[in-house]
Amino acid sequence: MKASVAVTEILEDWNINHVYGYPGDSVNNLIESLRKSENNIDFIQVRHEEVAALSASAEAKFTDNVSVCVSIGGPGAIHLLNGMYDAKKDSAPMVVITGQISHDLLGTDNFQEVTLERMFDDVAILNRRVTSGKQLQPLLKQAFKEAYDQKGVAVLSVPDDVFLDSVNQKSLRSTIVPEFNIFPTRDNMDQAISHLEQAKKPVILAGKGALDAREELVAFADKIAAPVVVSLRGKGVLPDEHRLNLGNLGQIGTKPAYEAMEETDLLILAGTCFPYREFLPDNASAIQIDISPDKLGKWYPVNVGLAGTVKEVSQHLTEQVADQNNRNYLKACQENMDNWWTHIDNMVNAENDRLLGAHVINGLHDFIDDDAILSVDVGNVTTWTARFLRMTNQQFIISSWLATMGCGLPGAIAAKLNAPDKQVVAICGDGGFSMVMQDFMTAVKYQLPITVIILNNEKIGMIKYEQEELGNIPYQTDLQPFNYATFAEASGGRGFSVGSTDELSDALQSAKNSSVPIIIDAQIEDSAPLPGKIEWSQAVQYSKHLWKKMIENEGQMDMPPLKTVLKRLF
Repeated sequence: MKASVAVTEILEDWNINHVYGYPGDSVNNLIESLRKSENNIDFIQVRHEEVAALSASAEAKFTDNVSVCVSIGGPGAIHLLNGMYDAKKDSAPMVVITGQISHDLLGTDNFQEVTLERMFDDVAILNRRVTSGKQLQPLLKQAFKEAYDQKGVAVLSVPDDVFLDSVNQKSLRSTIVPEFNIFPTRDNMDQAISHLEQAKKPVILAGKGALDAREELVAFADKIAAPVVVSLRGKGVLPDEHRLNLGNLGQIGTKPAYEAMEETDLLILAGTCFPYREFLPDNASAIQIDISPDKLGKWYPVNVGLAGTVKEVSQHLTEQVADQNNRNYLKACQENMDNWWTHIDNMVNAENDRLLGAHVINGLHDFIDDDAILSVDVGNVTTWTARFLRMTNQQFIISSWLATMGCGLPGAIAAKLNAPDKQVVAICGDGGFSMVMQDFMTAVKYQLPITVIILNNEKIGMIKYEQEELGNIPYQTDLQPFNYATFAEASGGRGFSVGSTDELSDALQSAKNSSVPIIIDAQIEDSAPLPGKIEWSQAVQYSKHLWKKMIENEGQMDMPPLKTVLKRLF
């Protein structure tokens, strides 16, 4: 059989149902084999290779299985890089197969020749150029195994003539992935229990690694009287209004979460490598639970590192640690959180002439299903969603560590392909969506009835506020006005343009049972999603921006600038 057929057989062995990519000259022989396997493997033709890689990355995050994307060599492979880095940073297992010019032309500086092995060196855990059809089978199996075991990106660059090589069916390597279990030593567990029983004000910071451990996490937090703060990737580990949940931490987070971190005497990092040291306590003891031993103590100086799953380790700690009878700290944090929800309610219910980001996110509560999948883009929209969306049992997909704009739509495409019976909603800003908007047509082509909510303030809002926080006047952050609802209609979907809560409600109701992709273009007022807790330095820098803006815009002031006064006097 041909080497390209061997590729499709290995894909089927790994239960690959979707391959994201774009056909082209150096992979056309592989594409032909995928065509012949279309009953088992769907090739999803995107409009830009970046979307192929971002969709594959999102699929891996959503399913915890290896995903696959394909492109030609040269420019197509270059376009994949952003999504590959997203997968690397968020530990999403991905196999990438790129074409390459024929062997007899390699090294001649030929048309579209790029040294792919060098380009992929930093992003990939396995990075090989395949030199023969005989090599392709074992290397592809190894790529899958390493991507799965190490939760990273494995890349094979394959010259187009290799796909035509004849190979035998003898299996040189197995597709079996052994199961194994990691658990802390007895000594480490005893040290952790000692710290837990001495603590008066413990706080749990839960991340992605705790998402499958809701029941165990609640039991553990109850036993030690600890409130739970969540990282962005951990949103959904507990319902947002759960009695133990203080919400997110950081610029996107809540005031109660920030203040709990200031007061705690023991930080328990559960399945997270939260990187923002300025939001973590300065003088508290710390315990970290993580399935990857190399991450223990990497971002925060921990006293005890427990290598294992949050599910198993927290369950064992709950069984062995003594009850915390003093629950005053937990009660104070809960009262603080009750006040925060009152504050949020006041914000979303306040009278306003224009639609706000908070209004849009709050309006989703009556629309999204309890088991919906939410693919959220990066920018101000991240803050609006993290702070105002009260999740229950929904799933949350985002580009967390790379934080690449444009991830919302590809994530929604991948989610709907993998869970066709579930409601899928992409929540995007106009900046992020416009980076990948051409692939709304991909959703139309494959009849994926996703709903895309665009918070449209005609600005790169987060960058604007970052510039202001530095004390600068915003520059080149305005976006050209665009009617995304009309674009949706022109693409074969449906579009709604909304400017009020009533119009938003009507549009969401229309989207509920749609059989085609929908865009709801929510035209919101330009307003900053301020941090849950404003630092003095942030206030000082923002005031500098206001002064600079006032001084430079002298035409809007009755008072002339100093330069003008000096000219009059001399």
